Amino acid sequence: MIVSGGQTGADRSALDWAIARHILHGGWCPAGRLAEDGKIGPAYNLKETPEAQYLQRTEWNVRDSDGTVVFSTRPDLSGGSLATMKLVSQLGKPGIHLFKSQTPSENATQLCRFIRKHEVKILNVAGPRASGEPQIGPFIHSIFDELFENWE
Repeated sequence: MIVSGGQTGADRSALDWAIARHILHGGWCPAGRLAEDGKIGPAYNLKETPEAQYLQRTEWNVRDSDGTVVFSTRPDLSGGSLATMKLVSQLGKPGIHLFKSQTPSENATQLCRFIRKHEVKILNVAGPRASGEPQIGPFIHSIFDELFENWE
């Protein structure tokens, strides 16, 4: 199962990828289904947190998953992506940051090892908004495509 907060960019790309392949998806989003581009549509199977704060939904997605992957096209994290990795550490959950320094196949191999090592059944996906890193969606799709095409 893939979960995320439904924000544009990394979150939404992961959910779109899962929906297109009939893979279970879900997660927490802020009250009012808030996102950078307005209200998150009903196609996304997300539950609303009591508060309209991004940090609360981030924490709840980390808390309720078996592991978190933060994707980015750059090696340094900032904003919500950095906050996500801090929450991963604070909550004692497994987490990995994958960025565009390797091929999709190499990143998929790293993600596969992470999933197997930590027995991840519910994977939380996080990363930058589309406005911050417009190429994050194709990057995530290429890694997930590699991962699931070669899953044994």
